[in-house]
Amino acid sequence: MAAPDQVLVIACGMLAREILAIRDKLGLAHLVLKCLPAELHFHPDRIPAAVEAAILSARDLGFRQIFVGYADCGTGGLLDKVLERQGVARLEGPHCFALYQGAAAVAALEEADVTAFYMTDFLCRQFEAFFVRPLGLDRHPELARDFFGHYAKLVYLAQTEDAALEKVARAAAALLGLSYEKRLTGYGDLAPALRRATGGPGE
Repeated sequence: MAAPDQVLVIACGMLAREILAIRDKLGLAHLVLKCLPAELHFHPDRIPAAVEAAILSARDLGFRQIFVGYADCGTGGLLDKVLERQGVARLEGPHCFALYQGAAAVAALEEADVTAFYMTDFLCRQFEAFFVRPLGLDRHPELARDFFGHYAKLVYLAQTEDAALEKVARAAAALLGLSYEKRLTGYGDLAPALRRATGGPGE
């Protein structure tokens, strides 16, 4: 059973490494992480039901403090309806790309980024598994323009300085026929959001 002071964060699997890094950096030992499959990113219609099931399961385990580590993530407000019903808060914003950049930066870059294809550290690590193989680009790279022709640039939102990950991002831009831009965002608004949600230092 959960301890009274534990805070469960039910999060997208794409944020797992970052949430654990923030937990360790801020000393949030009472933060317990449960991740849902990262593949839900491609099926936003499934996110609300999956999150609600996780909340109900967590309460059966004795968790009374629960926070959802998802933004809206393409659910069109349906996730918020679930969370309102369950009395649980989530990360602010439309998606994790906005979370990493911060609300002010997103607003300033909104027009310039209309044709941007975003990548994060997670997506660099999983580029082959999430894009190349499922779309058949390893066998037919010429299909890249069919799938990504409406993008003009690849923007790598880097959480860390990692030469290997940047190499993947640059190679992805070349494969997809996009210009390349890197923005070192760090964890953006994710760290303060988790600190607030868990009552960490400074809150």
